[in-house]
Amino acid sequence: MMASMRDGSGDDYFILFDSHGAAIKGFDHEATMSPWSSDPPIIWPGMYDCIPDDFSSFLNEPAFSMEDATFCIWRRHGDDAWHCGVTEFPGDDDPDGSEHMLAILDGDPKTYLAFARDYYEIDLSLGPVEHIYNNGPLTEEILRALNPDLVLKDLQADTLEIVYP
Repeated sequence: MMASMRDGSGDDYFILFDSHGAAIKGFDHEATMSPWSSDPPIIWPGMYDCIPDDFSSFLNEPAFSMEDATFCIWRRHGDDAWHCGVTEFPGDDDPDGSEHMLAILDGDPKTYLAFARDYYEIDLSLGPVEHIYNNGPLTEEILRALNPDLVLKDLQADTLEIVYP
């Protein structure tokens, strides 16, 4: 399984979920650690060092644009923490952009509300968003609260693909 995000401003991340765990590669075009901060562009030292062979398919996936990376982290099932090959970071705040870009993945519905307000310029109610975060069943009422222009039938293929109730 794979997840991705592209923000329309040149930033993106790709996440691989497989039987070994998860790996994330991201690119923040304004990050200090951008390969494009040097001429010729080069990946930050250690970016892909130490990634277990379990994630070789991730490293070799052309769709993930591995040459454009400011961070790469991974975690195998059973690991107690995320891992990173980079050992030396510039001294500025969030030099690889990961803190900013991955903040929405903190599991807090309020974080999503703030994101939706900023990115989509909409105000949502907390209740329906919490319902989705808790994996509650998607109903017409919940869907209308999130997007009044959709009906459940519009999302049938998507909900089946992600096995959402």
